[in-house]
Amino acid sequence: MARNATTRTEAKSGSRAGSKAPARGAARAQPALPDRDAGSNRLDTPSDFSPEAVLAISDALKVALADTFALYLKTKNFHWHMSGAHFRDYHLMLDEQSEQIYASTDELAERARKIGGTTLRSIGHIARLSTIKDNDAEYVAPEDMLRELVNDNKTLTRSLRKAHAVADEHDDCATTSLLENFIDTAERRTWFLFEAARAPDRDGR
Repeated sequence: MARNATTRTEAKSGSRAGSKAPARGAARAQPALPDRDAGSNRLDTPSDFSPEAVLAISDALKVALADTFALYLKTKNFHWHMSGAHFRDYHLMLDEQSEQIYASTDELAERARKIGGTTLRSIGHIARLSTIKDNDAEYVAPEDMLRELVNDNKTLTRSLRKAHAVADEHDDCATTSLLENFIDTAERRTWFLFEAARAPDRDGR
């Protein structure tokens, strides 16, 4: 019995010796942050907008940007595959419009980053968000191309207006100002395409 008691006493003593309290002043190990938090923190551009405002504005800009890319590619598609009696005029007009559309993509994406949001990352991301439908037809008549682009530019205008409304709700005047310029140019493209696609009247005009 005495021997068993001695063994238990030694076991307890050894257990206490193996679990020493940390010395005073010693640094305590900090739990590692999840990778997602570490990555997102690195993209948090300083901003006076609330996290909710940043998310709402950047999400609206993503949709507008996805539609902008979709419209750019379709305009280029129709530029490349234009044919018919008005080939030169239509071909050059669509080339000019596609350059204008593409030029707006960087500004839309960087606006989201300026306020601490994120933007599009892939072709798949564009496909998930865009509200403009693809046209993979082997042949599209020239006038049908122009009419389709009229509607697509109107679709883009709606996306830009929705993003404008979200930005305005959060007093983001820089984003609203940027979007107003893009809305104006989209409406100008719509006007030119509509007039070019109009059938001549009885006098041939």
